[in-house]
Amino acid sequence: MARESGLQGWRWREASVLPGFGLTLGYTVLYLSLIVLLPIAALVVKATTAPLDAVLHTLAEPRVLAALRLSFGAALLAASINAVFGLVVAWVLTRYDFAGRRLLDALIDLPFALPTAVSGIALVTVFADDGMVGQWLAALGLKVAYTWVGVTVALTLIGIPFVVRTLQPAIMALDPAVEEAAISLGASRWHTFLRVILPAILPALLTGFTLAFARGVGEYGSVIFIAGNVPLHTEIMPLLIIIKLEQFDYTGAAILGFLMLALSFVMLLVINLLQAWQRRRLGLGA
Repeated sequence: MARESGLQGWRWREASVLPGFGLTLGYTVLYLSLIVLLPIAALVVKATTAPLDAVLHTLAEPRVLAALRLSFGAALLAASINAVFGLVVAWVLTRYDFAGRRLLDALIDLPFALPTAVSGIALVTVFADDGMVGQWLAALGLKVAYTWVGVTVALTLIGIPFVVRTLQPAIMALDPAVEEAAISLGASRWHTFLRVILPAILPALLTGFTLAFARGVGEYGSVIFIAGNVPLHTEIMPLLIIIKLEQFDYTGAAILGFLMLALSFVMLLVINLLQAWQRRRLGLGA
């Protein structure tokens, strides 16, 4: 029995009543290799086989540094905004029942379904200097469209669903009786939020923040219409990769693509670590 238990401990797959594990595993590996691994491997090979001086020259271009600064800076700012206001939206949609709640809840997913180009055109229509909102902001000396502010607005729009949808299950798992007990013991509402609510939803909040940040870094369609695409000012990294391809600078495009791939891998690793932390806090296992 001990030997059998030891052998069972070395089994690399769980037993299943359904046959076909080998065939389905082979199909899975083949599918992922053709769709995901092969293109990524080609990009890595193209970038890593480039001469070192070409890599350093590409990464040190002022245009590249400015695009990196804008892409990551605007994505970080937009994710931070969504972390604050997305928490409020998720709390309202989860804890309160009011007329139109289902409609409002459905609108949260609209940026998922809406083509990004349509989102960009809509934002320009609203925030241009002659737009419905932009004309009033222009009168106050505030310019949104064709500035870094417009880029941040676009990334905030496409990032809000990630924060709200990640937070809603965590808020639903909170027992309102715990909050009521804290208040009955004399804790203020702000103290209850900081010491009772926030620690419980913090992993979900960080996961939503990271997802929104990662989505914003790679966004293209909704940004190029409102950014203005001025080199060194409002040019994002995905657009710069497209420009290098149009200039037949395939090596430069591959180097920038590999850089974005590496940064995306790091963000994906952070997201998985945060989700594992959340599962451990909820007692769901690793």
